[in-house]
Amino acid sequence: MSDLLVTTHTPVLRSGQTMRTYGIARALAAGTGGLTLLYARFEGDAPDEAFSSIPGIELREALPSRGARRLAAYARAIAAGTPAGFARGVSPELTSAAAALAGEPGRGRVIADGPIAAAALRGLARRRPVVYNAHNLESAFRGELSGGEPSLGGLRRFERGLLRRAAESWMVSDADLHAAAELCPGANLRYVPNVVDVSAIAAVAPAAEPVAVFVANFAYEPNRNGLAFMLERVMPRVWEQLPAARLRLVGANLELPPGSDERVEAAGFVKRLADAYAGARCAVVPLLQGGGTPLKFVEGLAYGLPVLATPRAAAGLAVTGGRDCVLADGEEAFADALVGLLARGAPEIGARGRELAMDRYSIEALTRLLAE
Repeated sequence: MSDLLVTTHTPVLRSGQTMRTYGIARALAAGTGGLTLLYARFEGDAPDEAFSSIPGIELREALPSRGARRLAAYARAIAAGTPAGFARGVSPELTSAAAALAGEPGRGRVIADGPIAAAALRGLARRRPVVYNAHNLESAFRGELSGGEPSLGGLRRFERGLLRRAAESWMVSDADLHAAAELCPGANLRYVPNVVDVSAIAAVAPAAEPVAVFVANFAYEPNRNGLAFMLERVMPRVWEQLPAARLRLVGANLELPPGSDERVEAAGFVKRLADAYAGARCAVVPLLQGGGTPLKFVEGLAYGLPVLATPRAAAGLAVTGGRDCVLADGEEAFADALVGLLARGAPEIGARGRELAMDRYSIEALTRLLAE
């Protein structure tokens, strides 16, 4: 039986959200019936080859309208309690195509990829089981971020409805599982972690130069705040002890403040992440906010570099500080730990981190889990 995965974005690997979608798609397509991936064209004209080349996948496109029909769908979503930011992404064409594909003979699970897709499939979920693939439990951390829309109360009501309607909800971490159970007692929850294609990533040797790499999409507010933490509070302390240290920033939507230190390398978007990791001695994940599990954390582990992270960044992962990563809380401790890694290295931690990634956070591990 072929599963159906419904997503509201063109499948291109540009963010942590689409990286999770890719991992889920790879694991589902490896099943005996393969996978149909239905997407609305948004933020990309065509799927990446990474998606189109997945064995066993069939890609189907829905072209969203922008006229009266779209406005009507938006109004219905708002009336049903969907926050405006999510309701704007509800496409009636995607909803109709999903209903048609779900009714085909031999159809297996129907999975709504993210909250907008789950909102779009609200009606379908009344007629047949629909799985909700959550990328984060948004209400668990949205109150920490700037901006007033959606309100935390409205977001909690919206997510409670998603969890209540779903036949099963896939959560990325134990923390999200516990928070979702408190938000919606009785919801059918399942742990489905973020993964990367560890088998396709070759471990890199730590560089000779004292370079730390921070890979992120800087359009995401927690990543921007993590960058400010590094530039304003951590690196000045590091340079007092290790003046030759450099911080390499890799990822889309990167904007450095004027007058940034020349030891901060703004690489921005790169085509080959392997090169960015290969030129570093360690990776950093300095998140102070956010939920779920940062995919760049898992990716850093997969490259075999020692990863230095805040406890908040590590909260959703089965990592042990000092064994398969390094954890440090606060600017002073983070700076001291970074100086130690840049000055002396920690290849044994990097090796154990890669082993953990293969065992728990690889495509193969997720394929086994979803086949159960």
